[in-house]
Amino acid sequence: MSSDDLPGKDASGEDHRRGHRSRLKDRFARAGRAGLADYEFLELILFRSIPQRDVKPLAKDLIARFGSVAEVLGAPIARLREVEGVGESTALDFKIVEAAGHELAKGAVGKRVQLGSWSAVIDYCRAAMAFAEKEQFRILFLDKRNGLLADEVQQTGTVDHTPVYPREVMKRALELSASAIILVHNHPSGDPTPSEADVRMTREIADIAKPLGVVVHDHIIVGRNGHSSLRGLRLI
Repeated sequence: MSSDDLPGKDASGEDHRRGHRSRLKDRFARAGRAGLADYEFLELILFRSIPQRDVKPLAKDLIARFGSVAEVLGAPIARLREVEGVGESTALDFKIVEAAGHELAKGAVGKRVQLGSWSAVIDYCRAAMAFAEKEQFRILFLDKRNGLLADEVQQTGTVDHTPVYPREVMKRALELSASAIILVHNHPSGDPTPSEADVRMTREIADIAKPLGVVVHDHIIVGRNGHSSLRGLRLI
C-alpha cells in the first residue's frame, strides 16, 4: 500500500484530496492515458513524489511553464527545479518516467525497423530527442535485414549547431558491419525544416557510404512541431 492510499485525517481538505486521487486513479485504470488531461496525467506521477498535499496546482503550473507532458518530462532537472514546489526528488522522478518511455520506444524499434512503416522509428526519435535543449546527432545502424544493430548519439552540440564528421560516421558503420544507416538529429527551435547545411552534410555522408556498400536510408529531423524526412522531401 502506497503512502497516499493510507487512511487520512478527518479534515475535509485531506478527505477531498484522498477522494480526488482515488477518482483520478480509477479513471486512468478505466480509460488509460487518453482519459486524462495533460495536467491530470502529471498529477498521477506527482502523487508518488508528493503524497501529502494537493498537487493539481503544481501540475497545472508545470504544463503552463513547459507546454506539454513530453516537454515537462524532457526538461533538464535544473529547469524543473525552477518551478516552485518541485524538489530534487520530484525532478528525478520525472526523469525516471522519461527514461522508461525511451526504453519502451527503443524496444519497439529494436525488434525490427520496418522501412515500409516509419511510425516506430519516428516515435522513438521524437521521444528521445524532440524536446532536448541542445542539438544531438544520432545514428541508427542497421543490418542487411534492417534490424537495429546500434543506436548511438555521435555528437552533442549547442542550441543550434552540432559538428558532424562524415568519415567518423562511416568508420563506426564499418566497425559494426552495418549495411545501412538512418541519420537523426533534432532542432531545439522546434522547426524541423532541414537547413542547407543539413542537406549538404547528408549528401556528403551518402557519397562516402555508397562505395563502401552502406546505404543511407534517410536523415530524419525532429522538433517540437513535428519531423521531416530528407528522403521524403527528395533531398537525397
